[in-house]
Amino acid sequence: MTHEDGLVGFFLFRPPYAELEAVQRPDRLPRSMGTSGAALVWCMASPDRNQEIQAARGRCPGLSLIAILPPADTVTRRDQIFRMIELCRPVSVMPYHEEPHRDDLHALLSAPPADLAAAAVDFIRWRGITLDLEIRRLVRRTLELSADLRSVNALARGVYLSRRALGRRFTTCGLPVPSHWLHMGRVLRAVIRLQEPGSTLAQVAYGLGYPDAFSLSNQLKRLTGVRPSEARTRRGWEWLLESWVQKEVATGGFSEAHVRRIARTANAQATTSPQSRVARAESSPTRDPAATPVEALPDAL
Repeated sequence: MTHEDGLVGFFLFRPPYAELEAVQRPDRLPRSMGTSGAALVWCMASPDRNQEIQAARGRCPGLSLIAILPPADTVTRRDQIFRMIELCRPVSVMPYHEEPHRDDLHALLSAPPADLAAAAVDFIRWRGITLDLEIRRLVRRTLELSADLRSVNALARGVYLSRRALGRRFTTCGLPVPSHWLHMGRVLRAVIRLQEPGSTLAQVAYGLGYPDAFSLSNQLKRLTGVRPSEARTRRGWEWLLESWVQKEVATGGFSEAHVRRIARTANAQATTSPQSRVARAESSPTRDPAATPVEALPDAL
């Protein structure tokens, strides 16, 4: 169902996570919403799902998506539901609820992914940052090792490369240096732990191998522009990755080619219509998850 000025079925769930706010055009929210810790809740009950898919995919980067499935008796093709979920990248999928409770949404948003490194790489690719198979594996392994390692020398040994060769693999692909990926993985884990009830900055810092709370606070601020006090009030993790991406763009961490693709992904909803986005994705030689064209979905989905 649609109104003259927007869609029905989308809600904003943002700090302090006290209520759901109806949003008629989720693809027109300000970009700052993507780094605020907010989530977009999508109640997939409308028969006009093609427009809903475009709106969900056009959300600002970093805005996590929680999808609530339609009533079972309204679903005639499960494969199309799976395709919708694949295209839109929700962090969580809930069974149908007529009125989803905020505590359930809060718990879903706070839950870290089972494989944090794989989820982070998926987000990076969705942001328009193209990675070939070799560098994708290297990035993922770096993020996996960030749970235990603290230095680039240790990382180089962990991936069986010299420090110079490791750095060359990243810089020749136009990516930030390995130390930035390693420490981004560390602060990402720190922020997830900070969101746990009763955790303190010092406990989290010591648990991740930092000498003190100040070192963690300083690294988090330097890499992402976010303070621990801000991170504690937010839930989820995609907003932090988006903050890191924006910081790296601002400081020259990504090549110009990557910067253009990142900007194109972030600005697509504000500069083009859904139809023109699909046409551009079909004609573009570079394919990424964010540019996958939406196939026509039947109304009787």
